[in-house]
Amino acid sequence: MRIVPTTIIQSGVELAKPIYDVHGRVLLQKNIQLSQSMVNRLKNMGVTYVIVRDEDTDDIVVTPPIPDEQRIDAVQRIKSAFRSLQREDLTKNNFLLERTAFKLNDMVKDIAKEISQNDDVIHYLSDLLIIDDYVFSHSLNVSMYTLALAQELNFKPKELEDIGLGAILHDIGKIIIPDEILNKKAKLTNMEFEIIQTHTNYGFEILRKAHSIPLLVAHCAYQHHERLDGSGYPRGIKNEDIHPYARIIGVADVFDAVTSNRAYRDAMLPHEGLEILYGGAGSQFDQHLVEKFKKTVALFPNGLTVYLSDGSEGVVASQNPQMYDRPVIRIIKEKGLKVTPYDLDLAVVLDVMIINTGELVLSKT
Repeated sequence: MRIVPTTIIQSGVELAKPIYDVHGRVLLQKNIQLSQSMVNRLKNMGVTYVIVRDEDTDDIVVTPPIPDEQRIDAVQRIKSAFRSLQREDLTKNNFLLERTAFKLNDMVKDIAKEISQNDDVIHYLSDLLIIDDYVFSHSLNVSMYTLALAQELNFKPKELEDIGLGAILHDIGKIIIPDEILNKKAKLTNMEFEIIQTHTNYGFEILRKAHSIPLLVAHCAYQHHERLDGSGYPRGIKNEDIHPYARIIGVADVFDAVTSNRAYRDAMLPHEGLEILYGGAGSQFDQHLVEKFKKTVALFPNGLTVYLSDGSEGVVASQNPQMYDRPVIRIIKEKGLKVTPYDLDLAVVLDVMIINTGELVLSKT
């Protein structure tokens, strides 16, 4: 299998996995050959990548952190929960919030179980599915990254439940932010950005009033934009004043934000997102957390096309435990010429490195 951007796919390519619409219904079944009109439709609907069959890479497995069906169901539940809360005066109706938190907590347990059963790192490009609202998909993504990192840190089951719920609800305050600001495609003005920043205060006020929700969950919403050096918001607190859960969610939040496609900028690939975290490690983010986070995500996901320092081109075939920046590569071309495919283990061949990522035009022929 290969992960291919819709921008370069030609007609005749065969899908290896189905594509779903915003309601979780199958839009295109796997094994179907894409026509140009299908490709154009996918682009218009916001599909950035698809997973396709390719005879040179058909044995390569592209596995999401949780099954597609579970992910789609989770996003729909988060959307339903947020929108039902948005319609209510939560200062007068804590019962609805309590019930919503109970349902989401069950979902957290399911996600944590799924991730714990996967011995490999998270292989995920956030734009492999159509999602109609960034806030809902972002909440799920952050919870998956947070739970994976928390498990790497050996959190106990109850701790996983609390931090997972905190991750899903970290942006709950955005239900108060006007849609025209929250979903604005152009760059925000200074005043609009100040309004966006208030979502942390709103989130804290909403969550702290629910008796069944731990106060630390409210602090996750309140503090996930705080930074160790005091450069964050809303209070500009530093170091140990920031709750450990908020520091963890802050790492996951930034990583997903920069690796997700937005109307005003293209998504970074995972290794580029990690570079952002490393750039702030020790100043904005806890160095230890960034190092641990590196062990939970595939920097170069299986199926991604890469270019190597020796002039060869290939597709990531599998990961190397403890050396996730040096995966096994299925070599397809050498110095621009097609070769019989073979695997090159970068954990063994240390004088060759990945210098770029991208995609060659892929067609049936």
